[in-house]
Amino acid sequence: MTQISVAALQLAFGDDIDANIAEVSKLVREAAGKGAQVVLPPELFEGHYFCQVEDEGMFARARPVGEHKAVRAMQALAAELKVHIPTSFFEADGPHHYNSLAMIDPDGRVQGVYRKSHIPDGPGYEEKFYFRPGNTGFKVWPAEGTTVGVGICWDQWYPETARAMMLMGAQILFYPTAIGNEPHDPDLDTSRLWRRAMIGHAVSNVVPVVAANRIGTENGQTFYGHSFICDQRGDLIAEFGATETGVLVATLDIDLAKRHRAAFGFFRDRRPELYGRLAEDI
Repeated sequence: MTQISVAALQLAFGDDIDANIAEVSKLVREAAGKGAQVVLPPELFEGHYFCQVEDEGMFARARPVGEHKAVRAMQALAAELKVHIPTSFFEADGPHHYNSLAMIDPDGRVQGVYRKSHIPDGPGYEEKFYFRPGNTGFKVWPAEGTTVGVGICWDQWYPETARAMMLMGAQILFYPTAIGNEPHDPDLDTSRLWRRAMIGHAVSNVVPVVAANRIGTENGQTFYGHSFICDQRGDLIAEFGATETGVLVATLDIDLAKRHRAAFGFFRDRRPELYGRLAEDI
């Protein structure tokens, strides 16, 4: 039987990278102490979610993967605690900038970098100003006898992202996020939609899903938390509301999920020859 313990972190962030790293590190230690083998912090935990507005000064925050303070800190922590830490960061690659994730293994090595594929643009989430669309394709990595896939925030809304990672062998899907209220429509609460979309990926792919979001108010925008872990049936195993700071930990039975996946036949009954329209521009 293959079992793996996973964790999602939920917390608020200031705009001091060292203070944020310290707070994330504290929760990573707590998660590892509870047995977690893969620990997921929220998206871009290095500071405030700076994409609320277009400000050219923010590009100075970007760093190459080998020089980024958050990545280097998580590498040291992963090696100390012997855990995997999918680490979101603002990446500079020459003149190009990406919303990226470094997959860090228990030896503190960066197994690889995934660059966010889907880049949103709208009030409060003006990411197209800062980030190029990712050029890595989707990524999966080995972890503790299984394979994990990681999408980043806006990727979480796309069934294509989840299905692509599953076809690459993923057996757990992770989504670090930074999402909250909609400045253009104060009455629109997307927290329910956000969660349902990812639970839908769990059900239609028969795979556990782990999502980590930030909380707190930054420059008038409130981030709504609701981090969760669900199993391959889409049933919630662990969840937070909109204000809790802490660690969610759950143990997942990968072999059981694999049996359920085979029994449902979703992958057996796929008809790729009919899906060409999905790859066409509208």
